[in-house]
Amino acid sequence: MSAIASRSFWVQVTSGRGPTECELGVMKVVEALRAEARDAHIPTELLEVEEGSERGTAKSALLSLSGDGADAFAQSWVGSVLWVCESPFRRNHRRKNWFIGVSVLPAPERAPPIAERDLQITTMRASGPGGQHVNKTESAVRVLHLPTGITVAAREERSQHADRRLAFARLQEALAKLGQRRDAEVTSGWWALHNALERGNPIRTYKGPRFKREA
Repeated sequence: MSAIASRSFWVQVTSGRGPTECELGVMKVVEALRAEARDAHIPTELLEVEEGSERGTAKSALLSLSGDGADAFAQSWVGSVLWVCESPFRRNHRRKNWFIGVSVLPAPERAPPIAERDLQITTMRASGPGGQHVNKTESAVRVLHLPTGITVAAREERSQHADRRLAFARLQEALAKLGQRRDAEVTSGWWALHNALERGNPIRTYKGPRFKREA
């Protein structure tokens, strides 16, 4: 399996600024997408649902797709999906066409695992309180994480082993915060996509229990 094929992707299904009927359509699209993914043996996970104004509806939903072929499958859903039905919320409402948007982005990277080959570890003399022992012993540790450029140091402890352990803990925390910042950047991107739903030129049309892809 190639590295690209095995990557995970996030799929956002959104009602944009559409009415409750579009919010219901979000759940219909999610059901259809997951059913089609099952047939294609592509694992999916429902990560988040922003509840809609009525029970059983959603303003948006976020799914994770992974496995071989996840990218191509996800891309086949990108665009506007047209759900054609009479409104179940407003009797005698004339409109029957409801648009739902589908967007795809690579899943944000989490804090990468710490591999020894990715580290540059330097020992140095500690400074500060502690008298002669601190000044003469190279107990302080500086760790550079080469892939990200993050540098941490520990010099509080009296042994190099203890400072090394403390430095590694600080590096783990720094990498976790880096992952959170990247997640926030991706989330802001999702909101931009959420407001950019194109109501027209649908790539799929839903007219009942199944989706039909437009030619």
